[in-house]
Amino acid sequence: MKAIGYNITGAAEVLEELEIDRPAFGSRDLLVEVKGISVNPVDVKLRALAAPEGGAKVLGFDAAGVVVEVGSEVTDFEVGDEVFYAGDVTRAGTNAAFHAVDERIVGHKPETLDFVQAAGVPLTAITAWEMLFGAFRLTEGTGKGQSILVIGGAGGVGSILIQLAKALTGLTVVATASRPETQEWVRKMGADHVVDHRGDLVAQLAELELTPTYVAALTATDMHWPAIVDLIAPRGQIALIDDPDVLDIKTAKPKALSIHWEFMFSRAMFQTADMTAQRDLLNRVSQMIDAGTLQSTVTEHAGTITVENLRAAHLRQESGRVIGKQVLGGW
Repeated sequence: MKAIGYNITGAAEVLEELEIDRPAFGSRDLLVEVKGISVNPVDVKLRALAAPEGGAKVLGFDAAGVVVEVGSEVTDFEVGDEVFYAGDVTRAGTNAAFHAVDERIVGHKPETLDFVQAAGVPLTAITAWEMLFGAFRLTEGTGKGQSILVIGGAGGVGSILIQLAKALTGLTVVATASRPETQEWVRKMGADHVVDHRGDLVAQLAELELTPTYVAALTATDMHWPAIVDLIAPRGQIALIDDPDVLDIKTAKPKALSIHWEFMFSRAMFQTADMTAQRDLLNRVSQMIDAGTLQSTVTEHAGTITVENLRAAHLRQESGRVIGKQVLGGW
């Protein structure tokens, strides 16, 4: 089958077209014919840093497609089901014509989105959901009278996190964006207020007369850390997804702040007892999209799934200027 991967780490040019066998799949797995994929920052990081072992490495996590075979213990899906999911960092990726994935981290694709649009949803939706309802331990309808600061609101995670916070909690949402087009985008996503992360965040939040209880630190956490600790409420909560080299967490002690790492691959990586939580939340997100409560965060269709188009999509990710999500579809 067709796939795209790499044999050596490096720039986007190391991606190459491959011809590989269909993946073997286990008793809890689905074999999915991939119809759409998305590119995320994790793809770029792994391509540059994760050396392949035992042959070429196929990247890709977000996918939407059709189930063509099911394992002997599969209970929630049948051949012909249309699905979407964010994959497993410990297994071969979705940049392939067919992909094997554990049913417990798969959701039913929204009926109102085509495969390519649907592929832009899962990884960021899972990440945002787990930050709000896992790390921050919010429950639906709570948060009234409190606020959340979303740093990097125009990115993939920020775009869906803003929407989930507005749809399912009572939080006032403040999102950061630095360009006119990104500021317009986060307002479209539902942000109540927009501030510029290139400016003085502490002063801007003071001007809004808001002291966030929650901070979703989605980018450049090390650079923003002093401001985060300064502007957040005592006993506030911070969740981050990036990889800062150094964080002086001792500065968080006077305010008794809670600090959470969010890594959406953890459940699949460690086969946790609650793996099905990702299936359940994807199904809920799918229903919300079909009901019009959530909107697509896809802004760039990078064409069909070819090595040239995937290389270009990786380069766009590296630019740091992608708004929302990039997708590709069809082989």
